[in-house]
Amino acid sequence: MHYSEIMVRYGELSTKGKNRKDFIKQLGKNVRAVLHPFPNLEVKAQRDRLHVSLNDEDDEAVINALKGVFGIENFYPSIQVDKNMDAIKQTALQMVREQYREGATFKINTRRQDKHFDYNTNQINNILGDYVLTNVDGISVDVKHPDIAIRVEVRMNGAFLSSEKIQGAGGLPVGTGGRATMMLSGGIDSPVATYQAMKRGVKIDMIHFYSPPYTSEQALNKAKQLTSVLAKYSGNIQFIQVPFTEVQETIKEKVPEGYLMTIQRRMMLRIAAAITKNRHCTGVFTGEALGQVASQTLESMMAINDVTTMPVLRPLVSMDKTEIIKIAKNIGTYDLSILPFEDCCTIFTPPAPKTHPNLEKSRKFEGYIDVDGLMQRAMDGIKITDIKPGDEFMNQNEDVFAELL
Repeated sequence: MHYSEIMVRYGELSTKGKNRKDFIKQLGKNVRAVLHPFPNLEVKAQRDRLHVSLNDEDDEAVINALKGVFGIENFYPSIQVDKNMDAIKQTALQMVREQYREGATFKINTRRQDKHFDYNTNQINNILGDYVLTNVDGISVDVKHPDIAIRVEVRMNGAFLSSEKIQGAGGLPVGTGGRATMMLSGGIDSPVATYQAMKRGVKIDMIHFYSPPYTSEQALNKAKQLTSVLAKYSGNIQFIQVPFTEVQETIKEKVPEGYLMTIQRRMMLRIAAAITKNRHCTGVFTGEALGQVASQTLESMMAINDVTTMPVLRPLVSMDKTEIIKIAKNIGTYDLSILPFEDCCTIFTPPAPKTHPNLEKSRKFEGYIDVDGLMQRAMDGIKITDIKPGDEFMNQNEDVFAELL
């Protein structure tokens, strides 16, 4: 069965009162961005729902793309037919037959926008119900908990029938919760934190620190590929790669071993906060979970946060690794995250980093390096890539990645 339209129901944004139209406008923009590979379809974001006219595009591919758009509660793939009762009856019967299993129950639920249509909603329900009962042996009606629910909408431009309700991603449309940056490593946690931030409507710019020759081109491509996977939830993401080699080498040379990780993270956050401010964003997200590693104790977080007054947000702070991995698998980032390419967070790691660093000592040891000069040179070397859903960055190493996966 080839669908002609997808009718989208809004989720949490439907409670937004006077701001509702702004949320709907943003959702429409996001849907168009995510569906950019399908040039022939048409998206109309209206007050009560959003309609995607497929215009012969691949309905299955569009459905899969819509599943990841935040702000959508659920949606119904629909078939448009003429406002002719015979056509409506035949389509409803076809939908029931395709889903029917022995002993199944069904229900017809009609909405009528066109009040001049020959039949009212109760009449349509009865006519279609009788037709299905007559033509499908063994089926019965259950209006409360049916196995098959046929939804009929009689609009001004035709009749639309659907039999499948597909769950959406929920949350708020990306872009309605402000803009922020994410400190993206190549691990499991930060992509999940990105997903959680976007689910609350935050438009994310990625910041990725890389340290050639200690980190490879594959590690950089892996971070970009993770961003491409996450872009399906927002339409596109700006990927900001920051050269960090000089900073790390200087810290390793001049800072006591136990504080290497703390000073390194302080510099990362300093640079991230500066980038965030320059891009007119209002917060920095990280993938930190309390107590997971040495740099994620409360004392470490305090010592690192000391470098900025910018809000530092940690969506995963109270989650355990099992919960994080489950989400990573659900959103399609886990297999990429576990590819064994080192990022800059794992190089120069001391054998015994301070798990409870002293704030005053952190400030003192940071004074051993040229903070301003190192920051400026790192920021001067920034490169920005606009990444869209489906962009590929791993094909040049296709055989390596296929073997690892």
